[in-house]
Amino acid sequence: MRRPTALVAPDDSTGRMFIAEKSGTVRVYHPDTGLGRAPLIDITSVVDESGNERGLLGIAVPSDFADSQDLYLAYTALPDGAVTLARYRLDESRLEVLLSEEHAEHSNHNGGQLAFGPDGHLYWSIGDGGGSADPLRAGQRLDTLLGKILRVDVSRSCGPLAYCVPEDNPFVDTPGAREEIWLYGLRNPWRFSFDRADGSMWIGDVGQGRWEEVNHLAPGQGGLNLGWSCYEGLEEFAGGRCLPGEKYTEPVFTYSPYTGGCSVIGGQVYRGRTYADLVGGTYIATDYCSATVWALRPDGKGGYEQAEIGEMPTQVTSIGTTVDGEFYVVNDLPGGLHRVSFARQEPTCRVDRTVRTWGTGTTVDLTVTNTGTTPVNGWTLEFPLALGQTVISDWNTDLTQRSNTIEAADASHNATIAPGASVTLGYLADHTGNSSSPSRFMLNGDACAVGR
Repeated sequence: MRRPTALVAPDDSTGRMFIAEKSGTVRVYHPDTGLGRAPLIDITSVVDESGNERGLLGIAVPSDFADSQDLYLAYTALPDGAVTLARYRLDESRLEVLLSEEHAEHSNHNGGQLAFGPDGHLYWSIGDGGGSADPLRAGQRLDTLLGKILRVDVSRSCGPLAYCVPEDNPFVDTPGAREEIWLYGLRNPWRFSFDRADGSMWIGDVGQGRWEEVNHLAPGQGGLNLGWSCYEGLEEFAGGRCLPGEKYTEPVFTYSPYTGGCSVIGGQVYRGRTYADLVGGTYIATDYCSATVWALRPDGKGGYEQAEIGEMPTQVTSIGTTVDGEFYVVNDLPGGLHRVSFARQEPTCRVDRTVRTWGTGTTVDLTVTNTGTTPVNGWTLEFPLALGQTVISDWNTDLTQRSNTIEAADASHNATIAPGASVTLGYLADHTGNSSSPSRFMLNGDACAVGR
């Protein structure tokens, strides 16, 4: 495949999946016959795929697809990258533009997710217009569709519109506001999804540089301000853009991209049967660069349980589900489709941390325990370091810092770790404000459990 961007499974009893490619084609995959050679849809003549983030970005199918043969596509249009929502009538090979918004200033932050909600309406995410630090101030403006998630009724048309605005959209009859807006205060909500069990909405919003974030909203929570560009994650964003008296909705999960990541790939809640005993009801997300897999789920007390549970292929662009709720992902380069599996695996190592911080310095002692059944003979502990931290000295290890990644090798005298035994190592680092300690560790390539 050539740079696949999104995938969706129609509920038409065929077992197939539709895969969108950046250039403007849609391919068909079936688990029995593989990937179809010829594209099902080709709209390359109208798609602007210039830059890394433009192209055909999203695809959705309505519940009546088997009868209507309608698909919905989100793409950036020629000649200048306008973000565009269109209906494609498969039985007529006809493209009908429904809605577009000018997006000529910058080629990035186009959003692009399409999904039908439990209410039957179509939701569409659009980024803030691109550039850096929200130069258009789009996130907090209600007179533009940029930096928003929209909600429209595509089952009918209203007056001059090729769609209808639901009467219960939060900004209907609000002077100066675009009535299609459902949520605002978003930077680049590349991927969102609905939990098929409870209808709640999960949003992965790509950050400026300090924090990637995930939001989780109950059904019907339109009109919320998710913060950008007043906030990035849970931190106030530089620039003093917060409005007095404004209520901002906080994310339920954030992580720093400077630990090997770059862009959160918002995922799906697993509702399949194959791995229900392991991850049933769990939201799964990843990162385009680090490929780390995060698992999140409500803890029943108003908070969330979270864990890093593995890795996916690098450069995943979308996580999709079959009609039965099983997971597939597509990745950008070299361009692949992957079926996702889960397995119970006890880690063979544990790392406990002791951290002391003062001024611009931090001291970290790490105790590595062999929780497996065989000795470790020679070891390297790899872990990410927060942005702005520089190691000054170390002990009981041969430590190398490469940008924001640490490789701590054994110091010969402690090269062997018997089952149940531990070694302790540590380092002293300067920091420029972020004194956080490492949150994940790999011992000889295997992920370790992390003590509190």
